[in-house]
Amino acid sequence: MTHLVVLGLDSRDDAERVVQLTEELARQQLLQREDAAIAYKDDKGKVRIQQTMSLTAPAAASGALWGTLIGLIFLNPIAGMAVGAASGALAGKLTDVGISDQLIKQVGQQLQEGRAAVFLLARSATVDRVVDALKPYGPTILQSNLTKEREEELVQALQA
Repeated sequence: MTHLVVLGLDSRDDAERVVQLTEELARQQLLQREDAAIAYKDDKGKVRIQQTMSLTAPAAASGALWGTLIGLIFLNPIAGMAVGAASGALAGKLTDVGISDQLIKQVGQQLQEGRAAVFLLARSATVDRVVDALKPYGPTILQSNLTKEREEELVQALQA
């Protein structure tokens, strides 16, 4: 089962460092991260989102391949590739996998200016090691799909 944890951080820079840290923890086999994202408010108060998983490029490449093949059938592979790439990119952009974009925007709206949120979707983790790695950033738990008991344990571990 995957678990979603939303961490509140003091700045966008800290949020980016935490996401990089989770990539390193994944390489060390301490965290099986499915997806991650960052939400923050810019100087104008607009919510900005950075996602680690984007399907736009792979979908565009797949669309270009299929478009070229279909274009070969109709003797116009260049047009087929262009139409296939465009439709693939659009499909990739509109596909929502991993963390819900609606949830990211909703939490982002609640952020105070200058603060950021990191969304982590993980299948499993070596919790004590991950918590120790996150502690220096002083994260707060904004939201999770953990049980109340597990969430309270996580909050206490991060504050210790």
